[in-house]
Amino acid sequence: MTAFFLQFTEEKLGQAEKTELDAHFENLLARADCTKNWTEKILRQTEVLLQPNPSARVEEFLYEKLDRKVPSRVTNGELLAQYMTEAANDFGPGTPYGKTLIKVGETQRRLGAAEREFIHSASINFLTPLRNFLEGDWRTISKERRILQNRRLDLDACKARLKKAKAAEAKAAAEHELRLTQTEFDRQAEVTRLLLEGISSTHVNHLRCLHEFVESQTNYYAQCYQFMLDLQKQLGSSKGEIFSGTFVGNAESASPAAATSPPAVAAATLPAVPTIPVVPTIVGVPNTVAEGVLNPNEVKPPASGTRRARVLYDYEAADSTELALLADEMITVYSLPGMDPDWLIGERGNQKGKVPVTYLELLS
Repeated sequence: MTAFFLQFTEEKLGQAEKTELDAHFENLLARADCTKNWTEKILRQTEVLLQPNPSARVEEFLYEKLDRKVPSRVTNGELLAQYMTEAANDFGPGTPYGKTLIKVGETQRRLGAAEREFIHSASINFLTPLRNFLEGDWRTISKERRILQNRRLDLDACKARLKKAKAAEAKAAAEHELRLTQTEFDRQAEVTRLLLEGISSTHVNHLRCLHEFVESQTNYYAQCYQFMLDLQKQLGSSKGEIFSGTFVGNAESASPAAATSPPAVAAATLPAVPTIPVVPTIVGVPNTVAEGVLNPNEVKPPASGTRRARVLYDYEAADSTELALLADEMITVYSLPGMDPDWLIGERGNQKGKVPVTYLELLS
């Protein structure tokens, strides 16, 4: 043992020769170290992605170390859904706001459930294999590397003693010990080499796990996208009814003096039809628009101009007053006084009807 530490100290001080490993072995060592370092970083950052709360991550880590089941935790989306549902019950589930809160809350619940499923799938199919490598294969590799390092120090110490031996008997004893230590070193080098070459299999396994992670993430985002599209369609179809009813109610409850002045609300980014502030008739626009009912055949484009818009998503018309849309198509749009600012009049050839602004990209 004294010779072991002496050899180690002299190597550090540059006063002793060191048995060098072959280039292939050194490359295997470097590749293993690189794999371990990047696996740790990817594992830690994926854990942050799946659980941004550091306190929750520490709690899950402790449960795993204690070999206990991690308690189920409500996702942020599910918690938001709960609050929205409770708020809707307080405000009145039959009111426009309450109905919308219930619809949005249900979508948030579905998003939260999808997130929970994604986290569970990613943990099993991606995080667990990475963690098993670091806590299993890598620990074995590290252990065998330490043994190899000790065998190499013993070998070099025997070489040093052989050089210093003067008497024939001392030389013979040193040569015998050198042969034994060389055999042990070669055997340990072979064991370590086989483990290091197994890193290639580790890469193959991690590649398969990475594909499964991407597939889980793709399914998760696809679900979220579909949930939001469904919600957007629900809100789009009900929004016209809500604002139409509000407009009619306001018109009926308005005083005679206020009724002599037509509404002049228009989208800020689009040209509006000019109005004559004497009677509730809008120039170029039939009275049915002011009453909340749109007849597409009676609507005329404003003289002040129109704009072009690109459709972002498919939209299915809820009734004959709306215009069905296809993603990426180009249409002409304009606003009419008294319309809900979240809706525009869209034209495509001889077809026209109301279209939701959220489905459009307005072009200059």
